[in-house]
Amino acid sequence: MADLWKRLEHQHIKPLLRRLRPWRQMTMGGLRVHYRKHLDGGGSVFGEQYIPLLMAWGVPRQARAFEWCAGPGFMGFSLLGHGLCETLCLADINIEAVAACRRTIRDNALASRVTVYHSDNLQSIPLTERFNLIVGNPPHFFDSSPGQLRYHDKDWSAHRAFFGTVGQFLEPGGVIILLENSLGSTAETFRSIIDESGLAIMFVHGSAPERAHIDPIYYMGIMRRGDVAPEWVRRLAH
Repeated sequence: MADLWKRLEHQHIKPLLRRLRPWRQMTMGGLRVHYRKHLDGGGSVFGEQYIPLLMAWGVPRQARAFEWCAGPGFMGFSLLGHGLCETLCLADINIEAVAACRRTIRDNALASRVTVYHSDNLQSIPLTERFNLIVGNPPHFFDSSPGQLRYHDKDWSAHRAFFGTVGQFLEPGGVIILLENSLGSTAETFRSIIDESGLAIMFVHGSAPERAHIDPIYYMGIMRRGDVAPEWVRRLAH
């Protein structure tokens, strides 16, 4: 009976209670971003942290950006609001997150500049899409928080699927910048998967070993192998 109750609670009761929670708003780059608390996997903080970092790196305005594992789109909308991309694409497996993105698009009259897909990883994204910059705050742990879409990536399966297919969506010279957590991984965790997918790690920023317990966030810059790296990537690679 206890196991049955736990299944009912997890599969039906908690999702219903979450849908009853109020919508919230956060202003990012002048845009009103809609979300519910349970959809926020840290993007409400990281979305704004991306901006000074990209500016310090000298990243120019991008024609089209994509946020992988977008949730409510905190990072993507922040890029758009701060003028770091002209158009934006978002995708998430969670239909509630997609609904949040659509609310933001409507509220800010962004239908001509933002596209959102309900997609299991990249499966439902048309092959006609091409991106100059991809950002993402994917699940950071393979061995904790099972069942929690925001945190748990069993056997790194979502990362594997992403790296295995993302190359076909990159414009020549396109760059992927993923935010990861050193409490769950290091760049070396993903290096062989990335290499096997025809990609290459161009730079790693943040989370030096002596500071990992204080600030575990690190960023991986990734490109398609053989592409000519933009100048700002070449600077970071040294």
